[in-house]
Amino acid sequence: MGVNQNTRDGRNQSLWQKNISNDHEHRAFDPSQTYDVLIVGAGITGITTALLLQKAGMQCAIADAHNPGYGTTGGTTAHINTFADTTFAEVESAFSEDAAQQFADSIAESVDLIHELVNIYQIDCDFEWKNGYVYSQTDKETKELDDILNSSLKVGVEVRVSNQVPVTVDFQKAIVFGRQAQFHPLKYILALQTEFRNLGGVVLENTLIQDVQTLDGFHIASAPSAKIKAKAIVYATHIPPGGVNVLHFRNAPYRSYVIAATLTSDAYPEDLVYDMQEPYHYFRTHMIDGQKYLVAGGHDHKTGHGDPEQSFADLIAFTRQCYPVKDIFTQWSAQYYVPADGLPYIGKLPGASDGIYAATGFSGNGMILGTVSAMVLSDLIIQGKSVYEELYNPARIKPIAGFAEVVKEGVDVVARFIGDRLGLEDIKSVSQLPVDSGEVVEYDGQKLAIYRDPNGNIQALDPVCTHTKCIVHWNNSEKSWDCPCHGARFDTDGTVLTGPARENLARVLTKPEVQE
Repeated sequence: MGVNQNTRDGRNQSLWQKNISNDHEHRAFDPSQTYDVLIVGAGITGITTALLLQKAGMQCAIADAHNPGYGTTGGTTAHINTFADTTFAEVESAFSEDAAQQFADSIAESVDLIHELVNIYQIDCDFEWKNGYVYSQTDKETKELDDILNSSLKVGVEVRVSNQVPVTVDFQKAIVFGRQAQFHPLKYILALQTEFRNLGGVVLENTLIQDVQTLDGFHIASAPSAKIKAKAIVYATHIPPGGVNVLHFRNAPYRSYVIAATLTSDAYPEDLVYDMQEPYHYFRTHMIDGQKYLVAGGHDHKTGHGDPEQSFADLIAFTRQCYPVKDIFTQWSAQYYVPADGLPYIGKLPGASDGIYAATGFSGNGMILGTVSAMVLSDLIIQGKSVYEELYNPARIKPIAGFAEVVKEGVDVVARFIGDRLGLEDIKSVSQLPVDSGEVVEYDGQKLAIYRDPNGNIQALDPVCTHTKCIVHWNNSEKSWDCPCHGARFDTDGTVLTGPARENLARVLTKPEVQE
């Protein structure tokens, strides 16, 4: 048995990592066993799916390349909503009235499931029911807010007009959603993991699944430390890893920025707050170890395209306009994927063998849509069907709803593939680089991803992403190499932090003068 601090996919620690450890007392892995289901990924999607399957009598294993909550679950702002980034009006317009109603129903069921699991297992994860306020400040935003209000009422979501919001800003109109919630995401998924293990489930940490082969109806998943045989596989990894899949072109990776701040007064909002800006901002309060923190998020941009440090600076400045900030306790970022037609992709992985499933495209709603995914996937595996399988079918083709976005993202990927190979800065000596920073440079006729560590030592890498050969960009906030095409991210030494890449960036031997 061992206890370890939960780590994340970047240098910045999230608020949720404060005084949280992961109990490593796991059931021994039996390499001779054939599991009913292997779940790849130990975030909210993977752990919830595994628990539901194990409760139904299946024998499951979870494999994570790192540790539970290493990815977005450990970096979420942990809002639990009955509405989503894609509005019910947008779903009705792009799909149908029935689709909008199903979307709302599945979200409501996911909120109920989270609450039910908290109650059944008496999980101490700071779960609290809240109201959720959304406000507009311009005529355009008010029109959009009216669409949200009317379409939400149409599908039976509890919402009403409000004459106030818990933030000191001028606004034109506000609405308030009832039965929203918040919780501590790591406490929640670690408790679910414990219950999964208590039911006989197996958890394999630090187990990177590098390849899956299908033979005689079974799937053999290979990792450096193990081979796992299973009847079915679920990729709960945001985007399916490995070679190019259609879902890589139907989802765009984004970084979201978050701060946890203390205030000079007790002006912490009691409820959840959202504005209508693009991208929007959101606020809530969470108490840890007797200290209240204002949790603020926003200033998202596509992975590898924006300036993370500027996003943090803008978010902090905006938060100071809204609340009397005293100190910034910590700041962090997380990744999510925006689907081309507005709805997540949950179900059988297109182009893969039978019995391989995936879930991705949650936008900024990972807690609820990750739980929706667990509901849908467990039903598909246990019963062979789900009431929501057509709505979320990853193989769906919606040319009207999604074509423009698919084309836009595809063109952007091509532009990055070509453009990032031109105009790289020619650096005569990498001693010009500040310590603990990186840059893609042209050196002696060779393109290099150069990182200079705090001691001045140089790490030189091939900057070509091992997924689809785009050029990575340096993220100076999280100290990582981020791919602007499909969102793969690498540590300063080239190690894969997050997929879809499976292989590390290649290390490059350089001439002695590069070390100057």
